[in-house]
Order: sequence, then structure tokens, then C-alpha cells
Amino acid sequence: MIRDLTTKLALVILLTFSLFASNENIKKDVYIEKSGKKKKTVSLVLGSGGARGYAHIGAIEMIEKQGYEIKSISGSSMGALVGGLYAAGKLSEFKKWVLSLNTIEVVKLVDFSFARGGMVNGDDVYKKLELMIGDIRIEDLPINYTAVASDINSRKEVWFKKGKLIDAIRASIAIPTILTPVIKDDMILVDGGVLNPLPITPVLSDDTDLIIAVNLDANIHNSYKVKIPKEHQEQQNELYNETVKLWNEASKLIGTDTPKKKVIDIFYILSKTLDATQSVLSEHAMKGHRPDIIINIPRDACEFYEFDKAYELIEIGKMAGKESLENKE
Repeated sequence: MIRDLTTKLALVILLTFSLFASNENIKKDVYIEKSGKKKKTVSLVLGSGGARGYAHIGAIEMIEKQGYEIKSISGSSMGALVGGLYAAGKLSEFKKWVLSLNTIEVVKLVDFSFARGGMVNGDDVYKKLELMIGDIRIEDLPINYTAVASDINSRKEVWFKKGKLIDAIRASIAIPTILTPVIKDDMILVDGGVLNPLPITPVLSDDTDLIIAVNLDANIHNSYKVKIPKEHQEQQNELYNETVKLWNEASKLIGTDTPKKKVIDIFYILSKTLDATQSVLSEHAMKGHRPDIIINIPRDACEFYEFDKAYELIEIGKMAGKESLENKE
């Protein structure tokens, strides 16, 4: 009887060790790369900054290339847009689209309207994004996602953690006076960067190894040199010329002169005001909750409204990301 009991006890011990070993092997299969290193998980914070938001695309590509796994994203404005597209698995498609935009498409997408609190209605842009994203809800995304908008009635941030992804993005990117705001219940929702351009707080409770923030308002000189292929340079020039024409049309409606680079007009003042406000708020956010890694995009990389510089900004995002990640290691 004692022998039988001993045999059974030995079997239990062996079974326990075999199960433990099996669990360890499963963990290794899931978490260990071929290199033998465990992937570090990341909570990614994507800031607002207008056209500089294209740099988020390059930064994300570099973060993944360096072997990190993005498990959570919090974003304001362009950060909410790029982060949402990434979470939905559509970032590559979006990148391809913005790099191939031509003047005809831009004209089709811009619909001037002063009836709803913004110069540009934006419905056609949102329809294009919705076709790209699909009818997906935030709670169904494979990673945690938060879009931050600003309610100018209550003067409080609004965090979107559930509901339709496109609705959250639309509220977060509604640049005051440029894009029409989102009216919801008693709220008037505009660009998340108005109150929180670098939303670190939503990811503080995440169970990840690192918080990486991409700051689009860094007060540093842009020393990154980007060689733009001829086809992209020609496209960029065409888009810039079309942008000037569109702003000229808007200027006539509100009684200002044709915008030119470095001319102090209403658009220049709006751009610089947003940049100044967001820069101060971003610095305050990073002092309160210092991220483990900060990828700084120079404020002078482009103006807030220079959406014709997609190729250049994506490359700057890659270079800045590589520099910050390698220096941290």
C-alpha cells in the first residue's frame, strides 16, 4: 500500500513538473522572439500637432522595428487619428493614401461651410476614413485605445474608450474654427490638443513595460535631413499650390489676404497660437508624468497646416524614433 501511495505521489510530482514545463514553453512560444529576447510591451502616447502628426506613422514603424510590442494607445488630434488607424490595422493603407494624394482628391475632400462652427465641413474626409476603418467599435479593437477630445462647454477633457472608432477620431481632430465641432448631448467637442495635447494619464494604469510618448511640439531645431524622391517632391509642390488656392478661397470668405509663407494672416496666427498653447501643455504633462521614452519631433519641422509634407514628416518620425530608442538602450 505504501508502495502504491509512493508511486501515485511520484506521478503527481512528475505531472506537476511536466505541466509547469509545458506552461513555460507556451509562454516562450508567445512572448519570446527568435532572437531569444522577450518583447517589451509599450503604452504609446501620440500627441497633437497638426501636419506634424504624420511623424507618428514613422515613429510607430520604428518602434515595431526595434522589437517593441504596442499594447495600448492614447492620442489627441492627429495622434488619435494615427493611433486609431494603427489599432484597427489600417495604418499601412492610410500611409499609402496620404503619400498618393493628388490635387483633384484634395479639392473633392474640402467642403467650405461656415454654418456649423468651422470653415471646413469635413464630412467627405470622415467618409473616406470610415471606408478605410470600417464600422468598428473601440471596445472591439485588439489593443486598448483612448481618443481625447475637448468639451469647450465644460472646459474638460473627454476620453473615448468605447463606441464607434470613427466618432471618437472625428471629435478628437476637430481643429477649432477649421473643422466643424462634434455636438453631443450638452457637449461641444473640439480638438483634444486644446486641453491635453499629450494624453499620458489614460495609460498610467496599463500593465505594460514602458510608456513611450511622441511629442510633436519639441522646442528643438529640426536637424533631420530628408532626401525626398522626385515623384514625392513634385506631388508635394502640387499639393502646396492647391493648399494656397484653397486658403485663398477661405480668405475671401472671411475677408483676409491670400496666405503666403511667413505672412502674418489669420491662419498664421491660428497656427502659432495652437502651437504655443500645446507646447506649454505638453511640457506640463511630461513634468507631471515622465514617460520612459520621449520621441521628440521638432516644432519647426513644418507648420501646423502643411499637410503636403507627409513623406518628409514620416521619415523624420522614423529618424527621431530610432535616435530616442537607441539612446535609451
